[in-house]
Amino acid sequence: MIKRLSEVFRSDSGYQPFFLSVFTFALSYGLYKGVIDNYLAEVVSMTGFDKGVSEFFRELPGLLLIFILAVFYMMSAEQLYRAGAVVMLAGMAAQALVPPSRVLVILCIFIYSSGEHVQLGMRSTMSLKYSKEGRSGEALGLQNAMHQIGLLAGYLVIIALFSFMDSSRALYRGVFAASAAIIALGYLSCTRLRSSSATDDTKRRFYFRKKYSKYYMLEIFYGARKQVFFTFGPYVLVLFYGANAKVISLLFAISSICGFIASPMVGKIIDRFGYKIVMVTDTLILVIVCFFYGFAHHIFPMHTAFIICCVNYVLDSVISLASMAANVYVQDLSDSPEEVRATISTGVSVNHLITILIALFGGWIWETLGIETLFMISAALGLCNSAYAATIKMPGKSANGSK
Repeated sequence: MIKRLSEVFRSDSGYQPFFLSVFTFALSYGLYKGVIDNYLAEVVSMTGFDKGVSEFFRELPGLLLIFILAVFYMMSAEQLYRAGAVVMLAGMAAQALVPPSRVLVILCIFIYSSGEHVQLGMRSTMSLKYSKEGRSGEALGLQNAMHQIGLLAGYLVIIALFSFMDSSRALYRGVFAASAAIIALGYLSCTRLRSSSATDDTKRRFYFRKKYSKYYMLEIFYGARKQVFFTFGPYVLVLFYGANAKVISLLFAISSICGFIASPMVGKIIDRFGYKIVMVTDTLILVIVCFFYGFAHHIFPMHTAFIICCVNYVLDSVISLASMAANVYVQDLSDSPEEVRATISTGVSVNHLITILIALFGGWIWETLGIETLFMISAALGLCNSAYAATIKMPGKSANGSK
């Protein structure tokens, strides 16, 4: 993979510490994600509706990002990336210390998520900026692959830990503390970044322009459909099927392995066949995934239905990689790296206009109408995403982002 990185990224970009930080932050998140759903269910005693409320506040920073970045518009992408690490560290350290009160736990989730969302847009921006011309999709794929390696390492640690120890409040808090320590190491890696993206000459980190209108709409559709799986997919397995932290982490680990393998492949497919084809076709698989996730327990015995849902969760994580195509679409339309950064950051906030509503009302839909309705709504939103992507007219550039 090291050789691949040198082929795709410019040697003067300083991509090495960037990729080390991507791995480190992903490792810390793997530890956190591997236990957080079970922690909320077992220790904090959150219901499906409560989970939706917690996700509302976890996704809220994505919406607020448009204002956060406006305040700090003079900072480069690298500086914002480092600042995000500091906020993540504060949230994770607090999670390890506060009592399991729903309010305090959700507050910690909000703080950590604020830093995570600041980093999210910068990570894609930096990957595109550091890449060689014509290798945009592959650059995003490799960055995602490194992220998946870190996640996998974190999940494997949780699997090993819960294989020898019973779940307890003390164990969960220990995992959060370890995650915080790893975030601190990731921050140290960030300080070695040599490149410094120029601040936006228009003095804004986000803006709306007519030529990006379809990108913003695609972000809304994608945000809605992915939020159902991200929020309620694992929680269905925990509450509905009784999966423990070891099983959930194993599922996440398998998803990371598949993501690691598939990310560069998806990136190459985007570069070769174009982002439009990728954005249109991925939803066809999503409909099948959503159907079985919502109705498997009506068709098969519970044990078999559980396995089918696990397989479909992994499948959804793979087809979600197609979201990289939207970032390449932005680069293809843009006139400068600053415009790419501004538009992607705006896209993150636009995405969250709908995800916070899905998070909040998804729990209510689960409680009142059942998981069948919840996942059919996800399938319908996915089809809308695919239909809308089909209306994209390819600009007069190559699909790989070269001018």
